Amino acid sequence: MYRALQAQKITETIEALARRISGRFPGSGLWNVCNDLVALSRQTSDRIVEVTRPHWMLRCTLAFLQIATLVTLGVIAQFAMSLKGSDELSDFLQGFDAAISLAIFIGGSAFFVWTFEARYKRNKAMKALHELRSIVHVIDMHQLTKDPSMLGAARVSSSPERNMSPFELMRYLDYCSEMLSLTAKLAALYAEHISDPIVVDTVGDIERLTSSLAAQIWQKITMVQQLEGREMPLPMMSPKI
Repeated sequence: MYRALQAQKITETIEALARRISGRFPGSGLWNVCNDLVALSRQTSDRIVEVTRPHWMLRCTLAFLQIATLVTLGVIAQFAMSLKGSDELSDFLQGFDAAISLAIFIGGSAFFVWTFEARYKRNKAMKALHELRSIVHVIDMHQLTKDPSMLGAARVSSSPERNMSPFELMRYLDYCSEMLSLTAKLAALYAEHISDPIVVDTVGDIERLTSSLAAQIWQKITMVQQLEGREMPLPMMSPKI
């Protein structure tokens, strides 16, 4: 159970984060975004099941086309062996070209159906990953105006509200960082269950995006610590861990 991500555990972690944000910043926009992330996480569990479920109708269609191709080629071969005269053979060769074209058409149809299931699953996964990428940018928008260098600075009429204490600002930024990380974990679920290279590359792009944004957030947290004139102590590691 510790070798793969579990969608249920990720959802529980996001729910706990939403409760923490509600306790610290009740009714805030970040709390609403986290609630949307909770809903998206629950949908991810259902979508993972959907994209990994085999589509038996498509597979039966593929099997039928493959059998039809083999039967057609077998009938053609048996008919060719039964011919003796050159006239009959000439007539057969004229029709053989049409038969080969038919076999190629049936084979192409079988290939299309065979790849259709993979493309269908890829499209479903890509739509879900697009939603995750969008919420990443929404999270980034919420931390965008949280500028530590403006703590205590004079405001102008168009300045955003900055009523947070340094500690509250650090907690707010830390919550944004956690949400980015958990969003990347939701995206990673698709890469674990779908081996499609396009899906895997898209998941990698989302992970790199969230890591880059989280690094910028931690630069702000470090700035707040420096402005406070202290460094936050590192947690002590338990010898049992």
